[in-house]
Amino acid sequence: MIVAISKLSSAIYRRIAKPLLFKLPPDIAHDKMIAAGSVVQRVGFLRGLMHWSWTYQNPEKLSQTLCGLEFQNPLGLSAGLDKNFEIAGVVSSIGFGQMEGGSITFKPCAGNPKPWFYRLPKSKSLVVNAGLANQGAHKILDRLSRYSGHQLGNMRVNVSVAYTNEKQTCTEKEAIADYIASLKLIKKQTRVDLVTLNISCPNTYGGEPFTTPAKLGRLLVAVDKVGLKIPVFIKMPIDKTDSEFVALIDTILKHNVAGVTISNLFKDRSKAQLSETLPDSVPGNLSGRPTFDRSNQLIKLARQRAGNKLVISGVGGVFSAEDAYIKIRSGANLVQMVTCLMFEGPQIVGHINHGLVKLLARDGFSNISEAVGVDLN
Repeated sequence: MIVAISKLSSAIYRRIAKPLLFKLPPDIAHDKMIAAGSVVQRVGFLRGLMHWSWTYQNPEKLSQTLCGLEFQNPLGLSAGLDKNFEIAGVVSSIGFGQMEGGSITFKPCAGNPKPWFYRLPKSKSLVVNAGLANQGAHKILDRLSRYSGHQLGNMRVNVSVAYTNEKQTCTEKEAIADYIASLKLIKKQTRVDLVTLNISCPNTYGGEPFTTPAKLGRLLVAVDKVGLKIPVFIKMPIDKTDSEFVALIDTILKHNVAGVTISNLFKDRSKAQLSETLPDSVPGNLSGRPTFDRSNQLIKLARQRAGNKLVISGVGGVFSAEDAYIKIRSGANLVQMVTCLMFEGPQIVGHINHGLVKLLARDGFSNISEAVGVDLN
């Protein structure tokens, strides 16, 4: 019954809602979605209706315990959609097992001049140039603390942390201090289950200062001293060579880091496989399908290098259960997505979880954890 309703919702989104949304500039469509979601999540009946209509649950097949935390399913919302944790209740209600909000920075940040987004529908991609826009750690964490248990349900909450995008934090010393100030606030929070250090946002002053082993090591020394009691992840860059990427993994393994998220936006347009023209005048970097193959390669590389010492969250180009399953078989324990929601609608979360169960049954696995990394053998 629920699967049938979800399929009907998918048809409605594809034929009615999506065409209307895609007539709006993507920045306006995003703002309206956040505004509507922040209202809807306050109404218990509507949250319940979304949960009943779209959520697919199969804890026997899909639940895992990682870093001491139980994840009801492997799917998560990637950072960038809900920058200020304004719709966490909706994210939970549509069936995600985890969400990564933010990235947040210690001080509020207006981000880059708008527009922040540009659609590439044929390529299943968004060009993103938000520049870490967010309301600042104090306000966002206060909002997060006011969510009820009913609103968040069993969904794990992951806060992505970056340094404030301004000229004053361009230096390594000031950037590290900015990270640490946010982490000290998070340490006092009870609603945060995980934290991810975004070291690879490409749309900022100073570029990516912590994507070399030496600088990343100095950041992680400072993070270790904070003494966080929750797992720490690192959001990895996608545009490094294999040897450069392995060097970052080796650095991470020397510190109190539980996992890595692979990977961030695709920057090198010359290597991106696009199905339409992307004007040079459009600033920003690519999400969605163009990131799929390279992120999978890096997931395999990280799993081969780290073994079981790191939890891996795979992100980039997931639009179906088959896509998610490829990442899992490549070595990812968890999978995140975001661009897919814009192109396919919120019911896709349940579709993917249901599809994963079918794929596990096909291959003779009793739980999703058994499929992690099988393609490495």
